[in-house]
Amino acid sequence: MSGNGKTLVVDSDAHVVETENTWDYLEASEKKFRPQLFAPEDSTAQYWVLDGKVLGFRFRTLSEQQLDEVSAQAGRQMQTPKEARELRDVQLRVDHLDKLGIDVQILYNTLWIEQVTDRADVEIALCASWNRWMADVWKQGNGRLRWVAVVPAMTIGEALEQIRFARENGAVGVCLRPFEGDRHLVDPYFYPIFDEAQRLDMMMGIHIAIGSPKMATQFRPRYDSGGGLPVFRIPTVSTCFTVMMSEVPKVFPDLRWGFIESSAQWVPWVVNETIRRSGTAEYPTDPMKAFNIYVSAQTDDDFPYVLKYAGDDNIVIGTDYGHTDASSEVDAFTIFNGNDTISAEQRRKILSDNGRALYGV
Repeated sequence: MSGNGKTLVVDSDAHVVETENTWDYLEASEKKFRPQLFAPEDSTAQYWVLDGKVLGFRFRTLSEQQLDEVSAQAGRQMQTPKEARELRDVQLRVDHLDKLGIDVQILYNTLWIEQVTDRADVEIALCASWNRWMADVWKQGNGRLRWVAVVPAMTIGEALEQIRFARENGAVGVCLRPFEGDRHLVDPYFYPIFDEAQRLDMMMGIHIAIGSPKMATQFRPRYDSGGGLPVFRIPTVSTCFTVMMSEVPKVFPDLRWGFIESSAQWVPWVVNETIRRSGTAEYPTDPMKAFNIYVSAQTDDDFPYVLKYAGDDNIVIGTDYGHTDASSEVDAFTIFNGNDTISAEQRRKILSDNGRALYGV
């Protein structure tokens, strides 16, 4: 760890895969909202169901052999122990971090990548259960597993209460989606959440996702397999641009923003567009640094090109631990350490300093 003169390596994008255990933290009065896991025969697909409706998002459940096959096909390492990625065995997860050379891992949800429910009472209960679960994980993880809280955005007062609980129990940020129902992230409706996060020194984690079923239907490809790019990544990129063009950074000048799992190849385009479209000489030439905006990169990003526009202090990197999609690369840190297109100092900042600054660890 850093106290011993060693660089503190921060995995800025890792996941938990929700299981039946996640809902053991529902209060007695909330048990009626407990989702059921539906697993069709002869399929790796699984679905959370409540009142006959599918909730949110769940990745396929793959065997170790299937994970090996998927990793080989993609050319990236995606293998993680099932008990570790589902956090049924917290110590196993921590032991795996040691093998990967990771000191602190930041945990994001899986289920909330799409809308979980359109009912406020259900949203309150499920968010609270997930946050209590993560609080328990944090206590078992000896400070190695920090997390980004999910909040019931339909009920602002309850969202603020859950943010306070999360902060007291190891959370480093608040997760919102680029679109929550019919509202865009910069809608003043969300200002109380931003204000509370800023007051508690928590970041806003804008992980790739979409909370609007209507928009998800429109963006989802009908004729190709482009899946995650239009549905999840494009709204995230668009929202980063909108935040930088809005009043939000001025209203909340100390609030930190993380745009997570969208790669960083788009950063030069968006930074250049904001400067061109601002129409004022007062607009900063380094808007990411000026507005406390961080973006998570992938190992195959063009780092010299990205850093030319982002600067050295606002790019982080993660493994996408627990998932098996285009961003997943369990050995990302080993691969990135071998990147000779940027300096050792720049690599150190991306692996350590920038993640520590974003998450306050």
